[in-house]
Amino acid sequence: MPEASTRLVFVYGTLRRGGRNDINRLRPAPEYVGMGEVQGRLYHFDRYPGLTLGGEEAVTVIGEVYRITPGLEDLLDAIEQIVPGEDSEYFKREVNVLVEGNTRLCLVYEINAARVSGRQAIVHGDWILFHQM
Repeated sequence: MPEASTRLVFVYGTLRRGGRNDINRLRPAPEYVGMGEVQGRLYHFDRYPGLTLGGEEAVTVIGEVYRITPGLEDLLDAIEQIVPGEDSEYFKREVNVLVEGNTRLCLVYEINAARVSGRQAIVHGDWILFHQM
């Protein structure tokens, strides 16, 4: 049974299995829950992607869902460079994610929409597939 202080996180870019920042290499170790998807738009930022949630041009964005502890969440915040205020590169959101057929409330790191202007959209919604092309 999961601890009350754990929460779920949806990872869609370099934190995915095999990615440069593979969440499975971090400590405290996460628990894999399953593949997930959200509606949004992925953008290419050189070595990493950014996700905007929803919108008229939304596609299905593929990712992985993990159960994490507060300690790992703090580490993810550092990796994603979460800072107070509107200038943060990413914002933490809690959104419904479809996880293997079930809707689950997950933490998602959403890119600051002000930073996507001029960036290439990843129209198929899968960073790992895009990065391997």
